[in-house]
Amino acid sequence: MVSSSNDSKPLTLADIARLAGVSRSAASRALDRVAPVGGARAERVRAIAAAHGYVPNSRAANLRRQRTGLIGVVVPRLTDTVMAMLYEAIVAECAKRGCQATVVTTDDDHRAELERGRALLDQRVDGFIVTTARTDGADPLLLELRERGVPFCLALRTDGESPSALGDDEAGGWMATRHLIEAGHERIAFVGGAPYASSSQGRRAGYLRAMTEAGLSAPPELIHETDFSMQAGVRTGHLLLALAEVPTAVFTANDSLAVGLISAALRSGLRVPEDLSLVGYNDTPIAAHLATPLTSLAVPFAQIAADAVSRLLDGAAATDGEPITRRAPHLVSRESVTSPRRHD
Repeated sequence: MVSSSNDSKPLTLADIARLAGVSRSAASRALDRVAPVGGARAERVRAIAAAHGYVPNSRAANLRRQRTGLIGVVVPRLTDTVMAMLYEAIVAECAKRGCQATVVTTDDDHRAELERGRALLDQRVDGFIVTTARTDGADPLLLELRERGVPFCLALRTDGESPSALGDDEAGGWMATRHLIEAGHERIAFVGGAPYASSSQGRRAGYLRAMTEAGLSAPPELIHETDFSMQAGVRTGHLLLALAEVPTAVFTANDSLAVGLISAALRSGLRVPEDLSLVGYNDTPIAAHLATPLTSLAVPFAQIAADAVSRLLDGAAATDGEPITRRAPHLVSRESVTSPRRHD
């Protein structure tokens, strides 16, 4: 009888197979974290392994599959809280699937992206999760990955055609704007991110749809595209607050922009939300801890990360052949929104 007591050697795969009454290869397939087989025998193998505390050797499994077990992740910057949150979620999901993630940053520079992406290729990564996709076609890394047949999945941002794991940005933009409209606001501004980012485009589309459905106008002076940063929020805030008719509310494409808007408002002697209501996006940790806690759209980063890793490892079967998956955000209502002040 095989023992797993503390005074004996750890169980091997062969031991698990013997206990389950199956071949070593059948036990290996049952315990494969990436593509485990199903069936009663496989369930018996997994139950015996769990009972004896057996952990499969993912490195050996990767060697058998001629994989490194390494996934390359490409982000604009890790100082961006959203990208850090997504990367942490990807690392956690990879750990569940018996692989590891490694990251490079690009500062949204497509030349740096290509150079650093090639460095990951030199490490023989099994595939890529890319968060820097653009809709303007300036994606040399994606072109090279396609030409070389390297698997990849886009996350948070899409080029509109490649496999992508996203949040439902248009739905989120609609919810944010609708929340402001229901509070009584009519002159509502939108401050977006980079114009080539599908995430910002979707949030803008949701804003415009909500405004149109409510019969409200969205003149050009109320719509601004920037670069997602706090500094851009400050600059755009000063522009909006200098208008002859100042908006009573602003929806920003992320929380960093909203923080910048709050700074600009305070410097101008305005109060949030009494003089200016704000809704951000992504519900990053800072949103709940501002002096006036920020209403924001919470994005399911863990689900998006799971979608991206699953699509990369499992292919089209992971999503029934659909090229793009979208996960719905939800509104987290806090204290940065109130009814507009009425001037007699």
